[in-house]
Amino acid sequence: EDANIDTDMNFVMNEENNFIEIQGTAEGNPFSEVELQSMIELAKKGCQELIDLQKKHS
Repeated sequence: EDANIDTDMNFVMNEENNFIEIQGTAEGNPFSEVELQSMIELAKKGCQELIDLQKKHS
């Protein structure tokens, strides 16, 4: 559960590494542009890992 977080972000990407959806809100303290860029990089990495796993197990 994310009850104690400062930011809630959701990313959906396709296998070409393009964004389909981005949702986000600062739940507590606001976040900086640098922090947003960090979240984007983490999302790209995580989405690619999920896509690779889906391909491997399909």
